[in-house]
Amino acid sequence: MSDLHKMDESFRNTIGTVDKDGKRTWVFAKKVSGKWFNRRQVFSYSMLALLFLAPFIKIAGEPLLMFNIVKRKFVIFGQVFWPEDSYLFAIGMLAFVILIIVFTVVFGRLFCGWACPQTLFLEFIFRRIEFWIDGDASQQKKLDKLPWKGKKLRKRIIKWIIFWVISFIIANTFLSYIISYEEVLDIIVSPISEHMVGFLSILLFTTVFFAVFAWFREQACIAVCPYGRLQGVLLDENSVLVAYDYKRGERKEGRSKFKKNENRTELGKGDCIDCNQCVNVCPTGIDIRNGTQLECVNCTACMDACDFMMDKVGLEKGLIRYDSEKGIKSGVDFSLSGRAKAYIGLMIVIMGLLVGLLFSRNDVEATVLRVRGTTYQKLGNKMYNNLYDVTLINKTSDTLHLEMKIIKGDATIETIGGNKVELFTGVQIHRRIMVKMHKSKLTGFKTPITIGVYNGTELIEESEVNFSGPGF
Repeated sequence: MSDLHKMDESFRNTIGTVDKDGKRTWVFAKKVSGKWFNRRQVFSYSMLALLFLAPFIKIAGEPLLMFNIVKRKFVIFGQVFWPEDSYLFAIGMLAFVILIIVFTVVFGRLFCGWACPQTLFLEFIFRRIEFWIDGDASQQKKLDKLPWKGKKLRKRIIKWIIFWVISFIIANTFLSYIISYEEVLDIIVSPISEHMVGFLSILLFTTVFFAVFAWFREQACIAVCPYGRLQGVLLDENSVLVAYDYKRGERKEGRSKFKKNENRTELGKGDCIDCNQCVNVCPTGIDIRNGTQLECVNCTACMDACDFMMDKVGLEKGLIRYDSEKGIKSGVDFSLSGRAKAYIGLMIVIMGLLVGLLFSRNDVEATVLRVRGTTYQKLGNKMYNNLYDVTLINKTSDTLHLEMKIIKGDATIETIGGNKVELFTGVQIHRRIMVKMHKSKLTGFKTPITIGVYNGTELIEESEVNFSGPGF
């Protein structure tokens, strides 16, 4: 940074959206347009479409994504996971955390500006509606100063009704990710008395979303979101982020207003013409020229605004651009730091482990253990039996009709309560089996046998146990 910025860091002691008295300063962000906004718009509306459509997309009868905490059923890309798969969730969460670390170390808060649902909803739905009803930033400021009657009251009521309807749609979509859209639809069309908890949940989510997007807004990114705090620890001089080129923008004489027919380079003036447009379009109310800040979500609005002004006055674009602190300071091209490479390596290892576990995961789990406190029993004619407890878990989305058979070892098996076992989806049941073996087939005090679990003619799981006997 310039010497001025190195000496004055006082702006970091305050939040741009809070005044000296501790009161909220409302951000009236100016409408932005440009190359980067157009790219974000295409990406964001694609993400929003996926977000709203995902609960309705089914794979093999299961939703694309569902996180049913109540029923402890989780579906990811059509694959059903149950509490018994908690170890996979633990590894998956670890991989996700490392992915966030790697992504932030390398690309800063790119996710916040491009893919975060808070940004998608606020910037490309709610703020678009606000521009349509209240006008651009200058008109919004004038409207805000008007008394609560007439034009202002009418516009506020219209805007809040639309905001509430959209919040209701978002709440229902959010709930569909938890209990499925079929159950949400049932809650909506059925009498309230039949689904009081569901109705209250929708009402609560709607209220929260409305409060966030109508009032709380950027404070969610600044004061609530832990990711914003985390970035301060993870970013280094090699991280790519939305950055102001202070070397070019300040030069020896610093910023100054644009004047026609002057050679700013010869005069030692920076390319920043101090138009303040980068501040006017910022949705979190910061001045990007102060450097990397907690509040910056890397939304590129300042890049478009600055490029527009540079083009207007005939100066080179890119005064505010995607770059790293090291790149701006030294002019070197971007390269991965040693820390980023280490994180990437660790992430690859964990992701490899997770993929391996997912592919080796059985749709049906069968655990066979000898009944506690028992040993073999003699039945006569040199026949012996052992009792085993069997735990069966169905991780598929279908009801299975299971049967247990001996697939290795000269023995017979009998399931107490019936040889056919009906196992519903997501259900864990316990059965007791009796295994019989002739003394002549024993190989010692412990004879290994393998028990197979069949769904029709398909072997879906097998378990190896020891058959206890008197030996020879």
